[in-house]
Amino acid sequence: MGNKVGKSESPKKVSIPETKLEAKTVEAMKRKAAAGTSMKSFNSIILKFPKIDESLRNCKVIFKQFDEDSNGAIDYEELKKSFHKLEISCTEEEINDLFQACDINEDKGIDFNEFIVLLCLVYLLKDDAATLRAKERVGMPDLEATFETLVDAFVFLDKNKDGYVSKSEMVQAINETTSGEGSGQIAMKRFEEMDWDKNGMVNFKEFLFAFTGWVGIDDNEDEEEGGEKV
Repeated sequence: MGNKVGKSESPKKVSIPETKLEAKTVEAMKRKAAAGTSMKSFNSIILKFPKIDESLRNCKVIFKQFDEDSNGAIDYEELKKSFHKLEISCTEEEINDLFQACDINEDKGIDFNEFIVLLCLVYLLKDDAATLRAKERVGMPDLEATFETLVDAFVFLDKNKDGYVSKSEMVQAINETTSGEGSGQIAMKRFEEMDWDKNGMVNFKEFLFAFTGWVGIDDNEDEEEGGEKV
């Protein structure tokens, strides 16, 4: 994910977004954070897992619409064509940034859980009238409540409202709900699952990728395909 400058708890140091997309995401999350969150505890996020899981699996219909050659992944041209068809107002640079950001395994294709992350980023970043109409055409209104819950969960974890979640913020969120010797270990495990680039700070994209694992999207996909999870 790049060599981003690590952020300490000192206010004198800040994390530097590695791409324009990340910078836009951070600013969008700051605006969301300013509006507050309805989440009261980390447990309240966990309790929503089953409903979120069901909603995200329903994205399969949209995924198949984008995956024109039905090979199980959306390539760059398919994504660009779909955005154009749906009149989602993204420049080619923005589409490329989204594709590069969500193709986490760098196989030149967006698989299903990567697609969920991409849709959520589009939801967060694009709220113009044309994109809202596009969302209606692909059934996005039904997903908006789910995506808003994911945004809300991140805002709850981002205690200092800087667009990132740090280790100390994760520990604080867990401790608000769970007490005892194991609470710190739980927080560290969850944080390590999110912090893919090991720079000590979690951005919204990293959080989304971890979340698809937490709710079991990968497991469900393997069951649907009749395969075994490696």
